Amino acid sequence: MSETVSIKEVAARAGVSPGTVSNVLNRPEKVAGATRSRVEQVIRELGFVRHGSASTLRAGHSRTIGLSVIDIGNPFFTDVAAGVEDLASDRGYAVILGNSAGSRSKEERNLLVFAEQRVRGVLITPSDDDPHRLERLRARGIAVVLVDHPADRADQCAVSVNDVTGGTMAAAHLLEGGAERLAYVAGPATMRQCRERRIGAERALAAAGLDPARLRVLEMTAMTAKAGQQAAELLLADLPDAVFCANDLLALGLLRGLLQAGVRVPEQVSLIGYDDIDFASASTVSLSSVRQPTYQLGRVATELLLDECDNPDTHAHQQIMFQPELVVRESSR
Repeated sequence: MSETVSIKEVAARAGVSPGTVSNVLNRPEKVAGATRSRVEQVIRELGFVRHGSASTLRAGHSRTIGLSVIDIGNPFFTDVAAGVEDLASDRGYAVILGNSAGSRSKEERNLLVFAEQRVRGVLITPSDDDPHRLERLRARGIAVVLVDHPADRADQCAVSVNDVTGGTMAAAHLLEGGAERLAYVAGPATMRQCRERRIGAERALAAAGLDPARLRVLEMTAMTAKAGQQAAELLLADLPDAVFCANDLLALGLLRGLLQAGVRVPEQVSLIGYDDIDFASASTVSLSSVRQPTYQLGRVATELLLDECDNPDTHAHQQIMFQPELVVRESSR
C-alpha cells in the first residue's frame, strides 16, 4: 500500500469530486450505493490509506464506537455484538469492544479508554443502575445508548426486552406442566435482568393462586455453566419440581449436574432457561428457553446511536422494548 495516494487521485480515478470521496470515508450513508462501491473499489486498487489520527483531531472524534458488555463469553452478547458490528461496518464505523465481566471498576476503565480513543458514541449493557458514569460520557459529548437495559429518562435511547414478561412466561409454562415447587437460579440481584425475571416468575405463581414466597431462589455469584453445576449440587438435597434459570448458561450447567447425579429431566425436574442461545437446542436434553432477539437488539441499538451521532439536531430519543418468545423443547413438560 502506498501512503502517498491522495484523495484527489482517488476522486480523479473514480470520476467523482474529492468531497464525494470524503463522504465515502466519513459519511458513507450519504453516498449512493453504486457511487460508493466505485469509490471503494478505486481506494482498494490504489491502496489509499487515510490518516486516521489527523482526521480524528480535526473532527474531535473518530469513526469508532464503543461497545461495553457484561460477559462476552455468553453467546447472548456475542450475538448482540454481531448485530452491532454488521451495521456499524455498513456505515463506515469500527467497534471497540469492552468486557466488564459484571465489574463496575472494569466497566469504568473501559469507558475511560473509549473516551481517550475519542469514540463517536457508546453502546452499553451497564453492570448496575448507577447513571453517573454514563452522565460523564454524555458531558463529554459522547452519545450513549443502553442495550438490554431500559432507560429511566426521556432523553436517553435504550433497546431492551421485557424481562418481567419473559419471567412470567417461563414460570407459567412450568406451572402449566404440573409443577408446584419452583426454584429460580439467577446471578447477583444487582443485575436488573435477574431481578425482573424473578418478578415475572413471582407474578406467574400469584396468577396460579400460589404464594410467590414459595419461589425458592438461588442467587449465584456468576451466570455461567460452572455456576449452574454448583446450583445443581445445592438443589440435590431437596429437589424442586421445576427450575427456571435466569440464562441458558446457568440452565445448561444445571442440566449437566442433574444428569450426572442421575436425575431425570424432565420426568423428575422440569427445566427452562433464558436467551435461547444456539447451544440450547443442541444439548443432550434440548433446553426449553425464553428467546430474545439478540442480533436485532444490537442492530437497532446501533441504528439509534449513529442517528444521534450523525443527526444531533433532529434525532428523537427512543426507548424500544421487544417482547420475548417462549420456546418449548425436551427439558420441560
